[in-house]
Amino acid sequence: QVRLVESGGGLVQAGGSLTLSCTASGSIFAISAVDWYRQAPGNQRELVATLTTDGSTNYGDSVKGRFTISRENGRNLVYLQMNSLKPEDTGVYYCHAFRSPRHYWGQGTQVTVSS
Repeated sequence: QVRLVESGGGLVQAGGSLTLSCTASGSIFAISAVDWYRQAPGNQRELVATLTTDGSTNYGDSVKGRFTISRENGRNLVYLQMNSLKPEDTGVYYCHAFRSPRHYWGQGTQVTVSS
């Protein structure tokens, strides 16, 4: 079992910044990648950023150049630094991990960007 807990969401004005944290615990060895997803009301959940165990990153087109995913290995933390936030970034942000053969999700943290 893997447990993921997100934190750091909140209300911010457009142009501002937030940093989300995802703390992983449990059987975290053999996790192949950790991702951040988001879901806005009425929309499908979309991939925001991916960080693999070899350090490779990948970002959704809408956040490239504004968001950065990183990790702090010693504390099993994965961060999502979000800069230049836009109202369309509003949604619930979820941490996700894949440890074959299962997918694991956190409970989500709300990010609201006001115009």
